[in-house]
Amino acid sequence: MTVASGFDSQHPPSQAVIDTCVHCGFCLTTCPSYRVLGTEMDSPRGRIYQMNAIQQGDIALNAVTVSHFDSCLGCLACVTACPSGVRYDELITATRAQVQRNYPRPWSEWLLRQMVFQLFPYPERLRCLAPLLWLYQKMGVSQWLPGLFRTISPSLGAMTEMLPPLKFAQLLPQPWPEVLPAQGTRRYRVGVILGCVQRLFNPGVNAATVRVLRAVGCEVVIPPQQGCCAALPQHQGETAQAQTLARWMIDSFRHYDLDAILINASGCGHTLKEYGQILADDAEYRELAQAFSQRVKDVQEFLAQIDLGVPLYPLANEPLNVVYQDACHMIHGQKISLQPRQLLRQIPGVELREPLDAALCCGSAGVYNLLQPETAQELGRQKVRNLLNTGAQVIASANIGCTVQIQHYLRQQGSQIPVYHPVQLLDHAMRRLPLQDVHPPGQRDWV
Repeated sequence: MTVASGFDSQHPPSQAVIDTCVHCGFCLTTCPSYRVLGTEMDSPRGRIYQMNAIQQGDIALNAVTVSHFDSCLGCLACVTACPSGVRYDELITATRAQVQRNYPRPWSEWLLRQMVFQLFPYPERLRCLAPLLWLYQKMGVSQWLPGLFRTISPSLGAMTEMLPPLKFAQLLPQPWPEVLPAQGTRRYRVGVILGCVQRLFNPGVNAATVRVLRAVGCEVVIPPQQGCCAALPQHQGETAQAQTLARWMIDSFRHYDLDAILINASGCGHTLKEYGQILADDAEYRELAQAFSQRVKDVQEFLAQIDLGVPLYPLANEPLNVVYQDACHMIHGQKISLQPRQLLRQIPGVELREPLDAALCCGSAGVYNLLQPETAQELGRQKVRNLLNTGAQVIASANIGCTVQIQHYLRQQGSQIPVYHPVQLLDHAMRRLPLQDVHPPGQRDWV
């Protein structure tokens, strides 16, 4: 007996890609959801089996099958591990779009997702909400309110718990000049994408990025009308919204003559490099999207391929132990791993440490830690334990989602180890500014 396929005809998961999976199991140990949940259907090969069964009409697209697709972090570790070259990333992207179109979610899930996708990709909406969030933290209710929210909804509890500390200065509009000149001779002309969440919750990363780029001879262009890169909706199957945001981003940069378009968040960078696929069916934007993506580089990728041409100074009076956190969409999506380490090693006195399970997802995965908080919590705790066990004094993280997740579980474990974006460390080294919030080597505040 067969049931009607739960997939429509609009780009269902490719049967040819499904058929390349030989169910060998190499993906299992690399899959964070399988390692936490321990169920076959929450592994990449299990999900591929379900995709095929739905495609063939053997099972339905229902609450059970959707729950297994939702449990996927989209970290792409299985793509790196697969000996058969299965493009699981293409399969899960197509499947999530099918889920969003063809599965009516319970109203509570639908409402939560609407709140997330109508808020986080829009920086100005976030900034309007910021004063309320600041008051929430300053009034002290943030000490007990998350527990109340958690009883109502684990996702609401996670949302309030994960909120980074806000400073009053972050509430104020922070407009950027459209063009900032290079320091000294101009070597390159680059565009910079500011991001959404990072623009509000960690603006120091963007400021450091611009300073570093100008110091190495880049004229920096920051289009004032730029919006969201589309990563959050794209990773969760909100295809129409992702396409709209991608067009908006392309339009904001299309009239500038640039050597490169730079981004300092790995999840954003991965999506920006996929605009050609996201807008493949758009006759007007298809070629523009491909040309745009070809110019996109992660800022570390760009800096690693040029001669910095400026001196770097030590960040501390003694050797500084730094551990670099590999964000999933950097190491698995963009295949960038060596470049950040090469840059950090150029800073005098920096000694890099490597954590156990370096490629395991931290549990952030865009908004996964809000939508699947229980699994994300276990992954966050594992990641922080592994980072702390290196004995590092500083954690370097090149993705805003990873940074927020790691900082939360550092606080939970009573650790005061600072988390910096690698470009912030370069900025300090170029300006001869020692870090002020690191402990002496060997002092382990988490013991």
